[in-house]
Amino acid sequence: MKKLLAYLKGYEKESILGPLFKLLEASFELIVPLVVAAMIDRGIGQGNKGYAGRMTLLLIALGLVGLVCSVTAQYFAAKASVGFVTRLRHALMEHLQKFTYAQLDKVGSSTLITRMTSDMNQVQTGMNLALRLLLRSPFVVFGAMIMAFFVDAKAAMVFVVAIPLLSVVVFGIMLLTIPLYKKVQARLDGVTGVTRENLSGVRVLRAFGKEEAEKAEFREKNQGLTTLQKKVGRVSSLMNPLTYAMINGAIVALIYQGALRVDAGALTQGQVVALYNYMSQILVELIKMANLIINMTKAAACGGRIQSILDMPAGAEKLDGGKEGGDCAVEFRNVCLKYPGAAEDSLTDLTFRVPRGQTVGVIGGTGSGKSSLINLIPRFYDATGGQVLVDGRDVRAWEPQKLRRRIGVVPQKAELFAGSIRDNLKWGDEDADDAALLAAAEAAQAGDVVRNKGGLDAWIEQHGRNLSGGQRQRLTIARALVRRPEILILDDSASALDYATDAALRSALAHLDWRPTVFIVSQRTSSIRHANLILVLEDGKVAGMGTHGELMENCPVYREIHESQFGKEDAE
Repeated sequence: MKKLLAYLKGYEKESILGPLFKLLEASFELIVPLVVAAMIDRGIGQGNKGYAGRMTLLLIALGLVGLVCSVTAQYFAAKASVGFVTRLRHALMEHLQKFTYAQLDKVGSSTLITRMTSDMNQVQTGMNLALRLLLRSPFVVFGAMIMAFFVDAKAAMVFVVAIPLLSVVVFGIMLLTIPLYKKVQARLDGVTGVTRENLSGVRVLRAFGKEEAEKAEFREKNQGLTTLQKKVGRVSSLMNPLTYAMINGAIVALIYQGALRVDAGALTQGQVVALYNYMSQILVELIKMANLIINMTKAAACGGRIQSILDMPAGAEKLDGGKEGGDCAVEFRNVCLKYPGAAEDSLTDLTFRVPRGQTVGVIGGTGSGKSSLINLIPRFYDATGGQVLVDGRDVRAWEPQKLRRRIGVVPQKAELFAGSIRDNLKWGDEDADDAALLAAAEAAQAGDVVRNKGGLDAWIEQHGRNLSGGQRQRLTIARALVRRPEILILDDSASALDYATDAALRSALAHLDWRPTVFIVSQRTSSIRHANLILVLEDGKVAGMGTHGELMENCPVYREIHESQFGKEDAE
């Protein structure tokens, strides 16, 4: 949590003025009991109405000044806490954008959502309360005790005994609850993960009639969170009753001691009332302090969780050296890939070269490593063995952004964002004009989609919910083409297209004026049969490599896939 305080830079003035105005308010509050005592003893006791009136006006003035100080302190505290969390949230988002796919897989999206939302809000609340009360409450507690000694030293000994006992209770409960709050936030991650999974997969869930099973899993996760929260609540709930009991006991002792000293003539009635008011102030401030400590404990736990993400090294290792300008667009040299935590390699000893402007088809059974292979080219994952070269240079020697600007990726899952068609296509190139956007849409066979929807300004809902699967795929292909990439990767991105549209798309790609190197991952041999090179993968290894004709002759795996789609006679 201490490291996070660096994000308060720029709000030093507010961080000082907020507590300062709170201390000013507290100082005026400590004067009030003395004014009340004087009003009782000299104004009411002696029948001096003028004096009592002047003291009343003074109390009103103290209240108004205290109100102004309190509002001012609240303004500065709010400004500092909101600014602090805004900077922290920006820093966390910037850090997350540098994470590799492997790092994102390791942390998990539900955990990151919790850090960005719930944890951030808790840190903001804790910071706000700390700026307002962290100095004020102890100041009032010890200030009231000191003022009590000015009123009567003997009666003030009750304060000396009560305050340490109260501190033991407050800080003891705090130490018990800190580790429990960390566990609560971890359980909250689990509930968030289950909720997110159910909401994103609700159609599949209902199609298989798994509602009751998912409800049971959610109840289990939620019950675990509830049980732990109840445990924390039981411990935290001890604070208010214990502090009330101890303070009220101290008030009884104070009044008893004061009554004896009034009878003895050592104290006036007004002074007893002042001592009572100081004890009441201590009670109020200790309750505030107890709530402050609870919130700061939560904030510290949440801040620690945010810091743990910020402490994770982001991005992948960068190699020095290596120059652009090789004779191949992409080259794999004995490449292996093993995902973190996996028992065995997903890719093993891949070696091939792809000259510029050629088309490469990648085919294989489910889980054969097709997507893993193409994810190595833009360096979404790092090879665990061998080298992947783009334009003759190891991808680890490229700046990630510079490398990915050369590559247009159409992922397996067509993902669109809420906004207009123009907004989505401009992800490929922010400077592209409408003519370039429409040209890319025509090449991707999405021109009719744009026209039927009403043009580039047509609205697309989140995840493209108002589009069919084929329409989403064609628009994601158009988005990649807007960039005019040197390398175009289509990761099974025509699976929702009919054969005629698929053929038209392949023809359009073959006639692009900038001649990109194209990687087509597909389950259909018809989509890749005209490729210059076809890679056939089986269990992460190359089962065959060559043209369609060559593979039909000497690769049983490819021939079996082709015959399963077209029949043996048609294949021949």
